[in-house]
Amino acid sequence: MIHPQAIIDSSAQIADGVSIGAFSIIAPDVVIGEGTIIEPHVIVKGPTVIGKHNHIYQFSTVGEATPDLKYKGEATRLVIGDHNIIREGVTIHRGTIQDRYETTIGNNNLLMAYVHVGHDSVIGDHCILVNNTALAGHVHIADWAVLGGYTLVHQYCRIGAHCFTGMGSAIGKDVPAFMVVSGSPAEAKTVNSEGLSRRGFEKSEIKAIQKAFKIVYRQNLTVKESLSPLQYLLKDCADIQLLIDSLESSTRGIVR
Repeated sequence: MIHPQAIIDSSAQIADGVSIGAFSIIAPDVVIGEGTIIEPHVIVKGPTVIGKHNHIYQFSTVGEATPDLKYKGEATRLVIGDHNIIREGVTIHRGTIQDRYETTIGNNNLLMAYVHVGHDSVIGDHCILVNNTALAGHVHIADWAVLGGYTLVHQYCRIGAHCFTGMGSAIGKDVPAFMVVSGSPAEAKTVNSEGLSRRGFEKSEIKAIQKAFKIVYRQNLTVKESLSPLQYLLKDCADIQLLIDSLESSTRGIVR
């Protein structure tokens, strides 16, 4: 399961059933959970905790220190959950003391080839980041978001749950939950109805979310002004609370 040409530091904690390919390097302060597969030519630096049944493909660099010039070698870390697929050439950096000390990736995510996850970023569960997507530092991606190929996300931006970004989107503001955005700079286009349908949302719930979209984007309201009428739609779809929460937590303003 562990190739004799892999280089593994004696302090690394490797669980049962872990596979590590030839020429991969596992540095000090790394923990790898059971059933995880590390393909050849992968570098994992610590402090990093990788959960169970992940699959990390060749030429990825996981847990490297950030190039942020404020970083001075402090003991920050990366934490990855379970059942994630990290494809070829992905780079994931640890956190900084200027934010939360930690970069965090949840469970059941797919990071396609050449994705970059910057320092202190947080990715929830069931997210897909398509090839060459790049997250600057301090980015938060909520559950079930799908970021199209070559999506660029500015630091401190938040992408809400169930969002979809079009190929080549340049995101410089927060994206509320359920939205489809595209363009450079990105603009909100519609509700991610297809994604919601695939995830089991009822037609009545999707219709309520579409009404919520019109409140936020078609009635010339400020974000604050839109919050009150959104409350009335909760009876039709309790998940509209995700939209409300994403609006209330926005600090950069929302894409329009």
